[in-house]
Amino acid sequence: MRTIESLGSLQSKTVIVRCDLNVPLSDGVISDDGRIRASLTTIRELRDAGAKLVLISHLGRPKGEPDAQYSLRPVAERMSELLGAPVGFVDETLGDAASAAVAQLSDGEVVLLENLRFNAAETSKDPSERRAFAGDLAELGDALVSDGFGVVHRQQASVYELAQLLPSAAGRLVAAELDVLQRLTADAARPYTVVLGGSKVSDKLGVISHLIERVDTLLIGGGMVFTFLAAQGHAVASSLLESDQIDTVRGYLDDAERRGVRIVLPSDIVVAEKFAADARHEVVAADAIESSQFGSAGLGLDIGPRSAETFASAIAESETVFWNGPMGVFELDAFAGGTRTVARALTETHAFTVVGGGDSAAAVRALGFSDDQFGHISTGGGASLEYLEGKSLPGLEVLS
Repeated sequence: MRTIESLGSLQSKTVIVRCDLNVPLSDGVISDDGRIRASLTTIRELRDAGAKLVLISHLGRPKGEPDAQYSLRPVAERMSELLGAPVGFVDETLGDAASAAVAQLSDGEVVLLENLRFNAAETSKDPSERRAFAGDLAELGDALVSDGFGVVHRQQASVYELAQLLPSAAGRLVAAELDVLQRLTADAARPYTVVLGGSKVSDKLGVISHLIERVDTLLIGGGMVFTFLAAQGHAVASSLLESDQIDTVRGYLDDAERRGVRIVLPSDIVVAEKFAADARHEVVAADAIESSQFGSAGLGLDIGPRSAETFASAIAESETVFWNGPMGVFELDAFAGGTRTVARALTETHAFTVVGGGDSAAAVRALGFSDDQFGHISTGGGASLEYLEGKSLPGLEVLS
């Protein structure tokens, strides 16, 4: 994969940096600036090299046209604070204002253009539309540094076609993420434990299939656990259940047993009367969810305390741990216990620990943990999972 060094001297060159600045944003307030912080290593290096920086990114899922709630303006303001230097902002991606702002850059200066996805061509399924949009973007710079790891699994104009039209290379964030993922798939120290959570088992089937022959232990929590419990013949009341995946899950349980891989399911569950912060709740055995006081209306919203400690013990015995997906509805304090215990266990082990982006990264920060307490926190949950599933990532292939 091409690195920044392959681009030669960048003094006075205009470098487009495809970042992933897709941060959680509500009413203009950023609740987690982790992805902005992660982008700074590359940005600082390019500034020090004397480059003029044009940052591009998406945020959220606007419908191919401007939408104020998805503006990157708050990101530019926060980046200025973190960088300790002004980051200009242009309220368009392409046009006279964008071209003028880029032309006025001096060496080491930075400007962020408005949300790429305000332009329908960025995510178009028509390659010719994407290439035309990428061609217009390419006119703004002399080279591209691709550093948005969270989008390298997408064949989008700024990720794929733009890298074909300009001299291009991976930024430091993308290189670091790839190094970690290669370590997880090809060179993991054993015992190797994978902790999987989140709401849907269907989102994790590919990674389970690919990793089951590479790991020693799989710890299963989150909403996806109820499909596993159902596959074992247990009633799960009104908990989240993907009935169409039960047979597939049974197949994974059988495969794991044949391979000698431990799949550890919760022994107890926190069951609530409803999905709400103030909901009445109780802890019951995982094989007796309908015996809670809420009967068949009960909702499993977290793994129980015994299960959390079992998971923590397995983590403590490991040399490598990859975690993707919270253990429960961590946004509600009553149902954050499992996720908090797993996160704490990762901070206390001597193992190499990787938090796999997305909700997991948001959870550890929301629960008060800092990034440097873990071996690595990925900025790209979907990209990480697809790599671990063995899929090719277009945004990496194009940099080869």
